[in-house]
Amino acid sequence: MKSLNERFGLAVRQQRESRGWSQEQLAERADLNRSYVGEVERGSVVPSLATIAKLAVAFDVSLSGLLADCDPLLRATADPAL
Repeated sequence: MKSLNERFGLAVRQQRESRGWSQEQLAERADLNRSYVGEVERGSVVPSLATIAKLAVAFDVSLSGLLADCDPLLRATADPAL
């Protein structure tokens, strides 16, 4: 089973790719370094809550929604209005 970091990274990558953005474009929108975005997507770093919030704002999704994307159990119960 993949670690939470790996699952979150996959969720970020899927969000980014669904928009047709490069890692550099996401990094600019989230005010993050491009190489750090790559590390997040690979699951090799543990992003802070502030970083996760920046990513959620960049994607125009709720923080809880972005987190729910990395856990099938949370996704089933996530409130899309949050």
